[in-house]
Amino acid sequence: MKDKHGHPQIDGSRKLLETDTFRFDCHPQTPCFTRCCHDADMYLYPYDIIRLKNCLSISSERFLEQYTLTAFRDNPYFPNLMLKMSPGERKSCSFLAQGGCTVYEDRPFSCRAYPLERAVARSSAGKKRAVHFFLACHEHCLGHKEPREWSVNEWIKDQQIQIFNDMNDLWVDVDALFRGNPWGRQGVDGPAFKMAFMACFNIDKFKMFVFESTFLSRFDVSPERIDKLTASDVELMKFGFDWIKLFLTGAGPLTLKIRKK
Repeated sequence: MKDKHGHPQIDGSRKLLETDTFRFDCHPQTPCFTRCCHDADMYLYPYDIIRLKNCLSISSERFLEQYTLTAFRDNPYFPNLMLKMSPGERKSCSFLAQGGCTVYEDRPFSCRAYPLERAVARSSAGKKRAVHFFLACHEHCLGHKEPREWSVNEWIKDQQIQIFNDMNDLWVDVDALFRGNPWGRQGVDGPAFKMAFMACFNIDKFKMFVFESTFLSRFDVSPERIDKLTASDVELMKFGFDWIKLFLTGAGPLTLKIRKK
């Protein structure tokens, strides 16, 4: 539903974007500027953690402890990682300063993409992705009343969202595995869950696990890929996803070395 000016009716809902364009803008002159940076229910994805912990020059272990909370939401078998708000009445984002966001270049996907929400589905064949965009509207956000008009592709380019989309698409496949309760009776207290959580979110700890144990001696990993794992947290994240698929399903691109008898 729209108001008399053709703007989305702001009622806290999310609506399927029926056209390729929408009106929105956010800048310091917008009356509600930084209001969304308080008491936010912000999801964090694996790539978000990499970007933020590197921006802050801290370990993923410290980032998880200092800036995140875990909460079971739509998946009862694997928790969502949420951005922790600062204590106090206003519950502001930990990265908010008087002048605005202090991690703006590396801000999380959910913050970066607003007001767009992207939903990725699977076709019945399980190969082709179906992507839908929704327009989120919240009472406190007056950016929807700004005159600037965007296409979906223009917004993705302007906000540098595509790399986040690409990384989050990889996460969709792993998240789908978790929804089948692969942990069995041990549940989230078992070692399989703890290893999977580490590979997804604690990338520095996973790197130590890969390089400071017998891990690489047991898997068929090319020297070229090992070099990439050494140099890139993103490549480590992708490798961790491959490893999760292998130990949960016995399949995937990662394979064990064939031992001679």
